[in-house]
Amino acid sequence: MIKRSALFAGPLTRGWARLRAWSWSRRSTPADAPLSQHRLFVIPTGFGLAWAGLILILFLFGTNYQNNLAYGLSFWLLAIALVALLRGWRNLLGVRVTITPEGEAFAGGEARLRVRLAASRDRQALAVCLGRRLGRRAGRRAGRHLEGHREVVDLVDGDASLTLGWPVSARGDQPLPRLRLESDWPLGLVRSMAWVESPATLLVYPRPGPSTDAAMLEARSMDESTPQAGPKTPREAQDFAGLKRYVPGDAPSRLAWKQWSRTGVLATKHFSEPPTAPTWLDYAAVTGDVETRLSWLCYQVNAYHRRGEPFGLRLPGLVLPPASGSVQRRRALSALARFSLDSASEDAAHGGSDDGFLGKSSSAAPEAGATGSDARAEGA
Repeated sequence: MIKRSALFAGPLTRGWARLRAWSWSRRSTPADAPLSQHRLFVIPTGFGLAWAGLILILFLFGTNYQNNLAYGLSFWLLAIALVALLRGWRNLLGVRVTITPEGEAFAGGEARLRVRLAASRDRQALAVCLGRRLGRRAGRRAGRHLEGHREVVDLVDGDASLTLGWPVSARGDQPLPRLRLESDWPLGLVRSMAWVESPATLLVYPRPGPSTDAAMLEARSMDESTPQAGPKTPREAQDFAGLKRYVPGDAPSRLAWKQWSRTGVLATKHFSEPPTAPTWLDYAAVTGDVETRLSWLCYQVNAYHRRGEPFGLRLPGLVLPPASGSVQRRRALSALARFSLDSASEDAAHGGSDDGFLGKSSSAAPEAGATGSDARAEGA
C-alpha cells in the first residue's frame, strides 16, 4: 500500500501543481492592464454575513406577524447591501497596476517594489497586499510571512503610488510576486478583490557574508599569501598625474573638491603608480559549500568596490577580467547571482562558456578591456 501511494504521489503532485497554475492564470490580471469585470471577485465579510442574517430575521418576523414595518426595514437593508456591493465592485473596475523593482536585492533581505495605481477617476481605500491571505488577517502576521505586507491608499486624481517590502530568500532571477488588490469600501459588507501578476523578474544577489565567518577568514589568509593579492600602493607613494572629468562610478576619495569649489566642474584626481599584479577573487580559494563561497565573494566584491580598487573574478567556467567601477561590480554580482555548479560543470565539459562577458569567449574581450582601461585611467 505504501509503495502504491508513493508511486502515484509524483503524478498527483505534478497534476495538482498544473491545476493550481492554470487556475491562477485564469484569475490573475497581467500588470499594466486594466482590471476587467471577468477578473474581479466579490465575497461577503463577517459584518456582511451578520447583515444578511439580520435581513433574514426581519423578513421572517414580518412574515410570521404580518408586520409591514419589519418588511420595509428588511427590504431597506437589502437595498443598502446591493448598493454597497455595486459601489465596491466599481471601486476596483478599470484600475491599472504597474509593478517596478527598486534598487538592489540580496538574498535573506528585503526587496522594494514600487507599485503604481492608475484609474480614470478617484478611488477609495484600495489595499495592495502580497500573498493570497484575505482581509486584515494578513496584517496581524506582519514581519513573519509574505502576507504581512499590506498598504492602503486612496487614488487622488486617479493616481497613487506606494512601496512594498518583499522578503527574498534565494539568489538568482526571481519572478515578481503576485499582488492582491482588494477593498471593502464603502460599508465593509463585501470585499472586492483581484490578483495582479507581472511577468518581470528581479535579479537577487547572494547574501554578503560577515567577516567573522571561519571559512571567509581562511579565504582571506589564503589571499594574503598569494602574490597576486599583494597590498596596494599607499596613496603617499603615488605620483599625482593630473585631473580628468568625473565619470559616474569614480571613487569618492579621488574627487577634487577644491577644483569643484573654484570652477564648478567636478573632476577626479589621477595618480600614477607602479604596475602591480591584479587582485583576483577566486571561487576555488574559499572553503565551504556553494552558497558560503558565493556569500564571501559577494562581500569581497562590495568591499573592493567601496575602496575603488580593481579586481577580477574567477568562477568555475567563468572568468571576469580585472576592472573597477560600478559596471564591474554589477557584472560580478550578476555572475555570482546566476552561478550554478551544474551548468559550470557542463560548460567545462564542453570546453568553456560562451555566455557574453561572463565566459572565456573572445566576444567579451573588447568590453572587459574597455572597462580595464577606464580603471587604469582612473588611477585605481
